[in-house]
Amino acid sequence: MPIRPLFLTLLLLTALSALAQPSPRQLFPAVFEAVQLGGVFPDSKTFVDARPKAAPAVIEAAFQQQKNQPGFSLKQFVAQFFELPAAPTAGYQSRVTAGLRHHLDTLWTVLQRQPQDSVGRYGSLLPLPKPYVVPGGRFREVYYWDSYFTMLGLRESGRTALLRGMVDNFASLINRQGFIPNGNRTYYLTRSQPPFFALMVELLAQTQGDTVRPRYQPQLLREYQYWMAGADSLQPGTATRCAVRLPAGEILNRYYDAGDYAREESYAEDVATARQTSQPKPEFYRHVRAAAASGWDFSTRWFRDEKTLASIRTLELVPVDLNCLLYGLEQTLARGYRQQGQANLARNFEQKAQARRKAIRCYCWDKSAGWFVDYDFVARQPMRLRTLAGAFPLFFQVASTSEARQVAAGLQRDFLKDGGLVTTLNHSDQQWDAPNGWAPLQYVAIEGLNHYKQQELARTIATRWVGLNVRVFQQTGKLLEKYNVENTQLTAGGGEYPTQDGFGWTNGVLLKLLNQYQLWPKDLGIGK
Repeated sequence: MPIRPLFLTLLLLTALSALAQPSPRQLFPAVFEAVQLGGVFPDSKTFVDARPKAAPAVIEAAFQQQKNQPGFSLKQFVAQFFELPAAPTAGYQSRVTAGLRHHLDTLWTVLQRQPQDSVGRYGSLLPLPKPYVVPGGRFREVYYWDSYFTMLGLRESGRTALLRGMVDNFASLINRQGFIPNGNRTYYLTRSQPPFFALMVELLAQTQGDTVRPRYQPQLLREYQYWMAGADSLQPGTATRCAVRLPAGEILNRYYDAGDYAREESYAEDVATARQTSQPKPEFYRHVRAAAASGWDFSTRWFRDEKTLASIRTLELVPVDLNCLLYGLEQTLARGYRQQGQANLARNFEQKAQARRKAIRCYCWDKSAGWFVDYDFVARQPMRLRTLAGAFPLFFQVASTSEARQVAAGLQRDFLKDGGLVTTLNHSDQQWDAPNGWAPLQYVAIEGLNHYKQQELARTIATRWVGLNVRVFQQTGKLLEKYNVENTQLTAGGGEYPTQDGFGWTNGVLLKLLNQYQLWPKDLGIGK
């Protein structure tokens, strides 16, 4: 058999075996618990990303035999039986003098992974059939919602084949798993992330034509079914998995994770925080995991007291951004069916989209605040906390013209800082709060404002954000995961891990905005 078909056959077999592949916690229960709670690594993600050098049964037996022997070293045991992960950018040094665009172009290669990189028995990485781009730093795998913003940059760079390959990878995950996991790791198979797949398909359609949309219609529909599972049987005021039926019978959605135990990639952190909560531990873990599914892990947006992680209650909230994304998915499904000549199905999804739009404006619009907020379906009231998730109804054109003007005024008055838009108005030790800003939320707000003819504010945000990115690059040679937009001389902080560099979605949004607004360092007042 020729080498290439043989490799593809092996890859297919590996992919099929991954369907039932357990996670590290299931494969090495005793070793996992000892390592994650034993402080062997400062980051809990290190161990679950390691590749075992032997079969799980062999490793577990060796651990039981050796752990009580004099002089036993858990760290040495791990080094003997596991291949530890290397940082994706290890060995790469940027050349600031070569310029920002050269750096961005180089990073697509630095952050790219090949299908064979995924092949490894008993490891947590799930195989993907085509090359893909990882965020960088500790994030050594593809991430769902990150990838859309990365793809914006791939399109600007003319890397259409890589863009399409990533869409195909996500379609493959839907075919195999029934949904797109948080990332291509076995320990992420209990949850998804913000559903950007429809936007990825639309982005590819803009590049390769409308024939793209019907090609992915089965996967788009299957993703929709994942989010809507069990919705039809719900009574008003109840929820099941991702679906919520509201008081008047409308269906909206929430973030959800099937697990009720500490996250494997943040095991020590979750176990420690669980000691501080008054909630039953399984309930607390579900709320934590659902927040991880949102991508906003963590923010006081999810906290009952708007202060402490121990008060988290994500499952009680209907997030405005999630429902805007699902509105977009319903519209994409409708367009796909129209193209295929299936008028009845198209009309059905158009009606679903309009019903969702009406429900978002009914339940998530806070008239007194002039802002779109999350809805507490347990307390039956809108949340008080304003966040940048309130810009999603502008991005998807859910808002009325009057509502959009009020959101624009709030963005300019309260959220706009020297380096761009702050994520929330709460200052906390959580990374999705003030003073931090994030590339995807800048882009959503900018494009949303443009939809409602608020171009001047959109350009101001873009200019400040790009200026901050460029200044930090010129000072450090790095593009970062997040930035301090309030004090642009300080590094962003908060969260469970140090600020990462790389960085996929920052690169994608930056390149898109550089081209869209023709912004150059000299225009930003920071040199060549």
